[in-house]
Parts: sequence; C-alpha cells; structure tokens
Amino acid sequence: MDEERFDFENLKVYQKALAMDSNLRTPNSELRTIFLRKNSFDEVLSQLTRAGLSTQPITPQKVLFWGERAGEISSYVAGWLAGKEIEVIVLDGANCFDPYMVSSFARKAWIPPEKLLKRIRIARAFTCHQMAMMVGERLSNLLSHEGATNRSENRWVILLGLITPFMDEDVSEREVRPLFEKSLKKIEEMALKGIPLLLFQTPNFSGSKRVYLLRRLFQFSNLIWKISLEGQESRVVLEKSADSVIPVQTGIQIHRFLLSQE
Repeated sequence: MDEERFDFENLKVYQKALAMDSNLRTPNSELRTIFLRKNSFDEVLSQLTRAGLSTQPITPQKVLFWGERAGEISSYVAGWLAGKEIEVIVLDGANCFDPYMVSSFARKAWIPPEKLLKRIRIARAFTCHQMAMMVGERLSNLLSHEGATNRSENRWVILLGLITPFMDEDVSEREVRPLFEKSLKKIEEMALKGIPLLLFQTPNFSGSKRVYLLRRLFQFSNLIWKISLEGQESRVVLEKSADSVIPVQTGIQIHRFLLSQE
C-alpha cells in the first residue's frame, strides 16, 4: 500500500478538486445537517467545545456517536470544529469520511473552504493491523511531535469506524481481541493527557460474532449518543452520560436537508 495514502495528510490537498465541482455533490443522498436551533446537535457540540476550551481538560474525554450516517455526520463535525479554529485529526477506519461535506459546510457558513481544509488532517486505515498502528504509533507521534498535549484545547481527534477494520473475519479472533484492546489502551492514554476524542461508529454488525466489540466500545466511552433516521429528520438520543457536562436530554433532533440540484 502507498505509504503516503496510509499516513496523515492535510485535507487542503482536496481543495482544487472540490473547487472544480461547483455543485459540491456528496455521495448517496447529498445529505447536509444543520445544527442551529435550541436543543439541537449544534448545541451539543457547542457545550462540548466550551468544556474543551476551558482551562480544565474536557470531561468526558471519550464521546461516542453511533448509528446511521455516522460517517457523514463526522465529516460535518470536522468542518464545524475547524470553523471554530480547532485543529482536527481524523482517523478513518470505515473509508467514509466525506471532504465534500466539509467544503459544503464552509459555503453555508460563509467561510472560505481552504480555511477549514487546512485545519483538518486525515488518515485512513484499511485493516485492523493498520488501525492499531495508526492509533498506537502514528497518531500518538503526531500529537507529541506537534505539541498537542500542551494545547489540547486547540486539537481534537475524530476516530471514525474504529471497530470496522476489526470485523474482517479473515483475521483470527486471537489477533483481533488483543489488537483492539491495545488500541483502546492508547486512546485512553491520549484522553488522560487531555486530548478530546470523538468516536463515530456505524452499526454494521449484522450477523457478526464480533458484536462484542461494539459493547466494549460502549463500556469504554464516557458519553454515548445514538443517531437514528426517522423520515426527513435524524434524531440523537443520549444513552450514557458522565459528570453532567451535557444535561441528559432525549429526542434531540438534527435537522437536515438535501442540496438542490444546481
């Protein structure tokens, strides 16, 4: 595999390609998410960033969003964070991060896309061994090299599809369990250093014997939100809370719309 593709790269490399596509079309249904109303997902993000931008480390450190369209929503969140002048590192294990969502968010927010793209760095892991290496070595090295542990309030990590590479049944159970636990241990170490971590996971476990990985991730996370689609709306329900950083609310809605054909 191409080493450069495997390692972290800045999203600004997509700038020319995105600029050439005036419609900024996204795959599938061109879903866009707006988080602008009271008790909306935007408010959840605002509370998380306010906690993370304070003089104290954010609590909780490990926030899990799981359910439908997690990949698209994580892409929006990366753009949202970048719009708050927060540096974002994305590790994508599901190969579903959508840079077009970042650029289309920038357009709606009246922010030059290049300002957001240059604040987002991304790497994709295609196997569980790559995921374990990215989390255990390259992500930690990147954070340490750039001094992120000394200014965690300006650096957030998005882990997209952490479990997905571990679902490969060609890899034995004897390898999967220790690799996954090793990855969680490194994530915990980053959290203890004050690095805010957002985890996004789609529930792609139909008929799999490794559904226990999702249960393990639930146990590991401090705060859990479930994403589900209902007609023309998405709903996010708080399933697990900690330390009352965000008040427990159920049925919080994510309002969404489809971009019109231009």
